[in-house]
Amino acid sequence: MSLENSSDAYTSTEIYTISGVSLFTDFDISLFRSGKHFKLYEKLGAHIITHNGVQGTYFAVWAPNAERVSLVGTFNFWNRTTHPLYPRWDGSGIWEGFVPNIGQGELYKYFIRSHNQGYEVEKGDPFGLLWETPPNTASVIWDINYQWNDSEWLQQRRAKTGQVQPYSVYEVHLGSWKRSPEGGNRSLSYRELADELPAYVKELGFTHVEFLPVMEHPFYGSWGYQITGYFAPSSRYGTPQDFMHLIESFHQAGIGVILDWVPSHFPEDRHGLAYFDGTNLYEHADPRKGWHPDWKSLIFNYGRNEVRAFLISNAIFWLDKYHADGLRVDAVASMLYLDYSRNHGEWIPNQYGGRENLEAISLIQEFNTTVYQEYPDVHTIAEESTAYPGVSRPVYTGGLGFGMKWMMGWMHDTLKYMSTDPLYRRYHQGQITFSIIYAFHENFMLPLSHDEVVHGKNPLIYKMPGDEWQKFANLRLLYGYMFAHPGMKLLFMGDEFAQTREWNHDRSLDWHLTQYDLHKGVMNELKQLNHLFKTEKALYELSFDTNGFEWLDYGDADNSVISFLRKDSSGKEKIAVICNFTPQTHQSYRIGVPEKGTWVEIFNSDAKEYAGSDSLNKHSATTELIMHHGKPFSITITLPPLGVVFLKEQ
Repeated sequence: MSLENSSDAYTSTEIYTISGVSLFTDFDISLFRSGKHFKLYEKLGAHIITHNGVQGTYFAVWAPNAERVSLVGTFNFWNRTTHPLYPRWDGSGIWEGFVPNIGQGELYKYFIRSHNQGYEVEKGDPFGLLWETPPNTASVIWDINYQWNDSEWLQQRRAKTGQVQPYSVYEVHLGSWKRSPEGGNRSLSYRELADELPAYVKELGFTHVEFLPVMEHPFYGSWGYQITGYFAPSSRYGTPQDFMHLIESFHQAGIGVILDWVPSHFPEDRHGLAYFDGTNLYEHADPRKGWHPDWKSLIFNYGRNEVRAFLISNAIFWLDKYHADGLRVDAVASMLYLDYSRNHGEWIPNQYGGRENLEAISLIQEFNTTVYQEYPDVHTIAEESTAYPGVSRPVYTGGLGFGMKWMMGWMHDTLKYMSTDPLYRRYHQGQITFSIIYAFHENFMLPLSHDEVVHGKNPLIYKMPGDEWQKFANLRLLYGYMFAHPGMKLLFMGDEFAQTREWNHDRSLDWHLTQYDLHKGVMNELKQLNHLFKTEKALYELSFDTNGFEWLDYGDADNSVISFLRKDSSGKEKIAVICNFTPQTHQSYRIGVPEKGTWVEIFNSDAKEYAGSDSLNKHSATTELIMHHGKPFSITITLPPLGVVFLKEQ
């Protein structure tokens, strides 16, 4: 970037900081103050530029309540007096300045003396593009230019805009997917991950990968959900360009990348956003709105224009500079409700006396509107656990505007049902069928996420009842049922091979398990389920439409069996799904079908290659003119123990 004017050239030995250099126009300032500037990362922060023929770095930081702001860093031996920044004349609260002859790799912070009782602090850059590796806390001057080689992926992504595509997501914590024993159990770097992870995800057949937050965070045990560097991928694994290479590698493998994004709260760490200029600048000043009791963290002031611009700019940044294919928004429920996790008297009603956080709702709607205007070929996904209406409905209809919503109710009900001894499942039939009542109220994604395999909850395989064989059969049944159920899919790493230990962010997954037949069987099943999900339109095309689903029988509680049809948009392609939630094999089990024809088994979770007992339907089933389940025709099949069968109409 170059900025030229008519001033004489200068050297760093003559002047430490040059005033009058700015990347802001009057229009930029107007947009910023009104909360409508959504590319603030091009203006605020540290930018390597050329001014008067001299390369250096331009700095800009928002600190409206500061009495003094100066730069400290490796270039001035952390001296608070030598490199002052200058407040803009327009009252925007932005301080800026140009320092010649410093650039890539220099460490820096902002020293701030506040008007508030002379409070002094050194802060990292809210718009810093790279930070030191924790526990160090300085920002790093960095140029994030990159020569991308994923144009084919982006063109394909644009061509599919507006079409319903299968979303099968592999959720990953980058630091613990696989570690290097030779390197003292260190995490793999972005580039090492790029050599292995995309190929692995492609082999399993997932369409997308989702990363737990990669944004810089001081406390590793937060899994990335306590962010200080909102514009910087964690330096624990490499540089910004290394992370871009990882994303590019996924795109070249034909796999989309979803990033977890956390606009709900941020930590109190002294070097971060908290109490930034000696006042509650980014967070709400009243703790009844600005303090998160669950996570002991701070809540953004969603009603402040400049904060709104910061957050939406951050979302756009990852789609723009890092080519992300979607954003999964964490903890949306905590944003929507003023009384979230609060007792009576610990929260303030909104202007109408209600519990809804109107400022946060407005921010979410503007975020989604902006993202889809700028990038109509990506998706936003809400992790939202309440019955708030219209989460994935358009903003113009009063909805929040997300593309999809995690189906948390399905996850909790299904895992509770699956953990029940099959002997007693007959008494809980409604638990496994209830999700269909509301399955089309939103555009749902079915998650089996990281939250379900930590903190004493057990890995998925040990949530299953019975002996070892039954545990694995139950897990295969769960996955088959999940992929047949309406909605998109998400599975946390390790669950694809039945990890037997709870996830630990400080350890690698237990890859040695994949040598054993039962674990390999689960992987083989998942590969086939992903293949079917991507190729059979009946399984994904009407995932959000009632026309894509029809019950055959949800009432056979005595046998703990459910059966239903999945259909494509033409109504011509049909797949019958029959789930047997008991270890009893049912010979000649009859199901009703709508018309005369032949049905062929295309999937059976009890197949030998999945380490099952191989109770298959090897021959096609021809309809009989026998009414059943309210249908004029029916067929009989073998229903395997703790198994699910997919039959396709020929």
